[in-house]
Amino acid sequence: MLTGWICLDKPKGISSNFAMLKVRRLLGENTGYIGTLDPFATGILPIAVGKSRKFIQFVEEKEKRYEFSVRFGKSTNTLDSTGSINAETDIIPTEKQMRECLHYFIGEIEQTPPLFSAVKIQGHRSCDLARQNKSVIIPSRKVHVFDLQLHNVNHDVASFSVRCSKGTYVRTLASDIAKFLGSLSYVEELRRTHSGFFSLKNAITLENLSEIVDTAQLDSVLIPLESPLDDIPALHLGIEQCTKLQNGLAVFLNDVPVRSTNVKLFDDEQHKFKGVCRVSADGKVTAVKMCLD
Repeated sequence: MLTGWICLDKPKGISSNFAMLKVRRLLGENTGYIGTLDPFATGILPIAVGKSRKFIQFVEEKEKRYEFSVRFGKSTNTLDSTGSINAETDIIPTEKQMRECLHYFIGEIEQTPPLFSAVKIQGHRSCDLARQNKSVIIPSRKVHVFDLQLHNVNHDVASFSVRCSKGTYVRTLASDIAKFLGSLSYVEELRRTHSGFFSLKNAITLENLSEIVDTAQLDSVLIPLESPLDDIPALHLGIEQCTKLQNGLAVFLNDVPVRSTNVKLFDDEQHKFKGVCRVSADGKVTAVKMCLD
């Protein structure tokens, strides 16, 4: 059984779920993914393979990075190039105006996700409700923009990059920048370059994955299960203690280096990842999610 992560470079024009199913068919293993990418967007889509699906909840997506281009002077109902134009203006911000306003959008900001998005409203995706012409009210949310850069301006099209928190909508960010400058906009191109641990440096396209799926090279692109859990401290225990935890029994330690936190459990002989455990303040170690040998 294959277990690990595929850092997929999702192509344009397909949904995140469709991309995941393509990987599932190629590898012949159950899969799951983290962080939905819009169909028109490209870039990093982390896909959990096999047992890795059990550990999706422990993968931190504290920071994401995007490169995107924005066309000013028009807006669409989806805030991107796939939608229908619903308003136009002759006001096109200058490069100087764009640069001078960016600092207003750095730090903790409040934004309202697009109507056409995967945000759940009473159990239904906002985009599904919008397509049914149902009235949708999406509450605003606070997100964090760590860095926002303007790279190039060519008349009414500008290219940007952003480093932001999970939950930030680039389409909304672009629209809010345009509104601040008295204009309209929509995102023409959007590419995710980083998603937490995952980045383009360890990404693979569907085409390349299909070419090597039946070769020994597959091991070189399958990221180990525990690698994305890099924010969780490690704990190495003996085989006997690891076995107890795998069987649902607690282990008590006096010299445990961390307390009141989750830990990645490894055996101290083969240094094999055994799962995620919880260490309480009194040194009690209990299983949270385990890999069963």
